[in-house]
Amino acid sequence: MAQEEDIKYFVRIGTTDLDGTKSVRIALTGITGVGRHTSSVISRMANVDEYALLGRIDEASINRLRTAVEQYSAKIPPWMSNRPKDVYTGEAKHLLGPDVALAKDEDVNLMRKIRCYRGIRHETGQKVRGQRTKSTGRTGTTVGVKRKKEGVA
Repeated sequence: MAQEEDIKYFVRIGTTDLDGTKSVRIALTGITGVGRHTSSVISRMANVDEYALLGRIDEASINRLRTAVEQYSAKIPPWMSNRPKDVYTGEAKHLLGPDVALAKDEDVNLMRKIRCYRGIRHETGQKVRGQRTKSTGRTGTTVGVKRKKEGVA
């Protein structure tokens, strides 16, 4: 029972509370912008066993993970980043946490502002990536034949 009590259930890395009951590589995917491959790379950069439980590793390892997450964008090649060419600066970035949602919203607003096809589709709430819309993606009133109520003449 003593081993069950020394686990930290929440570990804060960046702006995210991670689940301490999961392995390091799975728990790191709780950060927005970090997938399975990225989490493995981060754990190797920090010299932390990626299969160890996050809540059981010592504070020094957690601090190494924090610095690895912060420095990840600068240490990876451009093809590995989730934003290979930023619209405004032109440089390769790897966005983490709330920056991912902010960048996506900025991109959609830019498309709306320049009135491109995708921006207009975003504005009107239609499918953007070329999907079929004849039979799917319908919202609002139902389309079909309504039956007449029985007994009403």
